[in-house]
Amino acid sequence: MKREEKFYLIRSDILPESITKTIEAKKMLESGEVDTVNEAVDRVGLSRSAFYKYKDGIFPFNAMMSEKIMTITFSLDHMSGYLSKVLTYVADQGGNVLTINQTIPLQGIAAVSMSVDMAHMRVSSTEFLDGLQQIPGVRKAMIVGRG
Repeated sequence: MKREEKFYLIRSDILPESITKTIEAKKMLESGEVDTVNEAVDRVGLSRSAFYKYKDGIFPFNAMMSEKIMTITFSLDHMSGYLSKVLTYVADQGGNVLTINQTIPLQGIAAVSMSVDMAHMRVSSTEFLDGLQQIPGVRKAMIVGRG
């Protein structure tokens, strides 16, 4: 009989030190900062046994989504190079554009809908959206779906 998995959302400041060190070690391994588990646990001051005990049970909050696809809609000023700046921003953040749809501009503004693979994103979806809205020519942007 398979045991039902339960998940909890817990503030990081109340986690035990062994859990936070496991998280740090996993980040080092995933980013390529270190090559081996031994290097990672030595750097953070954690035993290998503690790392192996917790490593498969700790995930960043956004990693719990079965698929990491976010659909965003935004208005874009109809000026040469603005869409290119948006696409460069997505790539710079580690995102991968899966689909993009842009309407014919009306009164100098085009509606854009874009689905982005967030699997390797270096920022949270909130930070991503905030950064997107800072790009010249991007008007109101919002997340319309995740899955």
